[in-house]
Amino acid sequence: MSEPDQTTHFGNRDVPLEDKQGLVNSVFRSVASRYDLMNDLMSGGLHRVWKNIMVNTLDPPRSERPFALLDVAGGTGDIAFRAAKAAGDGFRATVCDINMDMLRVGRERAAARHHDDRVAFVEGNAEELAFPDRAFDGYTIAFGIRNVPRIDRALAEAFRVLKPGSRFLCLEFSTVDVPGLDRLYDLFSFKVIPPLGRVVTGDAESYQYLVESIRKFPKPAAFADMIRSAGFSRVNWQTLSGGIVALHTGWRL
Repeated sequence: MSEPDQTTHFGNRDVPLEDKQGLVNSVFRSVASRYDLMNDLMSGGLHRVWKNIMVNTLDPPRSERPFALLDVAGGTGDIAFRAAKAAGDGFRATVCDINMDMLRVGRERAAARHHDDRVAFVEGNAEELAFPDRAFDGYTIAFGIRNVPRIDRALAEAFRVLKPGSRFLCLEFSTVDVPGLDRLYDLFSFKVIPPLGRVVTGDAESYQYLVESIRKFPKPAAFADMIRSAGFSRVNWQTLSGGIVALHTGWRL
């Protein structure tokens, strides 16, 4: 007897599991060149604050002690550049992203910032990382895990490539928990962001998917359980900006 076809969410649509990655790739291929500009417009610049909090929580050493960071789904380099600026001379980052258009933008930004020697860009899939076991001192993923078709596999891979005593950090959109703000947030998300995407990038559909995908992502407690199931210890999260985003952390002990 054959196994039933597996499906997953792509925004508000159910699609075959094997089709989601290609659909996600097309979204980010379309918006890559204006991705960071749209982040500023959509968040009023708050994404910069959230990412700074993530890097401060990572707390890379400010000395010459070697520290290897793996930043997954971070093609434009935002997290890696912030971490490199905060860290000492022993810091190196590998940015792994499945989308070549995003990586191209990241490499151009790295060259402009003279980070070529500290930040490397590699094409790869979060579900099947091409890195050895216990290779990294930190793993970050910002606003990327909800686009992974098999989140459990990505979390298992994160655990595999981290050294014992290293930390996993995931920044992701969450569930607004402030009465009144939730309605304003929904109104802005569905009525403003897709038309804004059309004006800035020429693509409203990709941003319609992005706001829909946020609503399908597990709530913080459920996602924390998934992180624990992958093997991580001392799993925790903090919500930011009234629950618009959550920063999840866990340790490989």
